[in-house]
Amino acid sequence: MRNAAPGFSSGRRRGALRAAAAAAVLPLALISAPASAHEAAEELRADLDEILSDPSLAVSGVVVLDPGTGERLYERDAAESLLPASNMKLFTSAAALEVLGPDHTFSTQVVAGERRGYRGAVDSLYLVGGGDPTLTADDIDALAEEVADAGVRLVRGDVYADDTWFDGERLVDDWWPEDEPYAYSAQISALTVAHGERYDTGVTEVVVSPGTRGEAPRVDLGAAAGYAELDNRAVTGAPGSANTLRVDRPAGANTVVVGGSIPEGASPVTALRTVEEPALLAGHLFEQALERHGVTVEGDVEAGAVPGRGRTEVLGSHTSPELSEIFVPFLKLSNNGHAEMLIKSIGRETAGEGTWEAGLTGVEEALTGLGVDTSGMVFHDGSGLSRTDRTTADAVTGLLAEARDEDWYPVFREALPVAGEADQFTGGTLRFRMGGTAAQGAVRAKTGTMSGVSALSGYVSGPDGELVFSVLNNGHTGPAPTGVQDAVAIRLAEYLGNTASQGVSPLSARAPQPGGELECSWELTC
Repeated sequence: MRNAAPGFSSGRRRGALRAAAAAAVLPLALISAPASAHEAAEELRADLDEILSDPSLAVSGVVVLDPGTGERLYERDAAESLLPASNMKLFTSAAALEVLGPDHTFSTQVVAGERRGYRGAVDSLYLVGGGDPTLTADDIDALAEEVADAGVRLVRGDVYADDTWFDGERLVDDWWPEDEPYAYSAQISALTVAHGERYDTGVTEVVVSPGTRGEAPRVDLGAAAGYAELDNRAVTGAPGSANTLRVDRPAGANTVVVGGSIPEGASPVTALRTVEEPALLAGHLFEQALERHGVTVEGDVEAGAVPGRGRTEVLGSHTSPELSEIFVPFLKLSNNGHAEMLIKSIGRETAGEGTWEAGLTGVEEALTGLGVDTSGMVFHDGSGLSRTDRTTADAVTGLLAEARDEDWYPVFREALPVAGEADQFTGGTLRFRMGGTAAQGAVRAKTGTMSGVSALSGYVSGPDGELVFSVLNNGHTGPAPTGVQDAVAIRLAEYLGNTASQGVSPLSARAPQPGGELECSWELTC
């Protein structure tokens, strides 16, 4: 510990720690400086015991490790096999950097069938996905422009969406069906369209605007207009009435169902909803873009692979940003779709198969090669949305420590959310947590949230060195114990010599704000 408040007794300090953890008011008072490093470590352990005595906790796996010396400063149920939620992305990202490399890119191509007869005509066009999680509608438009620039004016047959770089399994077998309409549970395809600056894949932005009282509201299906069906059951309510609007997509149907009521004069409601078969949505947007660039398509948009026989010609190609750049929206914003696409890309690289089975085997092999003990782990997906996944606080801190010795470590570290930093591409899912405390800017960590599961694991740095830590909470009821996790991280930051900002009203004194990761069931409290 450092810098004491004069006259602040040990008993009062312990009571303050207990109240801080319970109320999620996280800056902690400190008592007199200890006489030795040993005493400092002993006080740290006592304080962490106090924080983790919160009665709302059920099971907590906790490890604090000095990666330089290997000294374990604190542990609690370190080998307990627990649900990691999005802490699973730590393992996925490390394996992706190890197997694919920070400079890896993903390619999307346009391939034409034979040109016959009229010189500007082709029999068919194939939009071929290569697992790019950042392919946007603008990128697809640029590919269509390349086709037109190549002299094509007519497609006599169909436009095909080819996503055979991955297999046809769209969802992990134990993901909850109730989650399917939401962006965090989108279908996984090697050809998918990324939406917005977060690069959410397999979704469309639905905008519902009120009409006149008693009439149906206006609904814009965004990118999926003309691809998905609309079932508008909603009504415009009286001005000032309750907004009960619901936007759903029933599992297995490519139909957006809008129900409930939106008040007359209210602001439009925007919702991201998933689509059925993301590759076909990409093909739909490609066909529209071709028409805009003067290329007539006589056929339809279908799913299909580039034929192995016959003459074909590559007419356009798009290359994604490097993986090191993609990692920022992936880890900062905890993008589930990116995690699963990386898993299948790892499978492609290691076994020639874009499947979850091959990819997860590749992940485990890569982690073992890094020196991570995976004996207490179960790998069932890459994002942590599966409730079959298991890890331990030991394994998490082992990974964090081993990563520091790898060439790709700066990319890994930079992509982690930073406590209390307001910009979403810096603070990510921690931007509303620990602001104004000793942890602000000093904690880089991955969050994790599902119903009954919460986690925070990463690095704490300060004038007196660096620590790695993992807090895995399982089995709690009610709100996630983020206040307890933050209290642990802040106490570690103080231990390393960091101090809280002066005159700052901590953001952490209020509940975490919306806008972070969307990885839990909407049916329960996250």
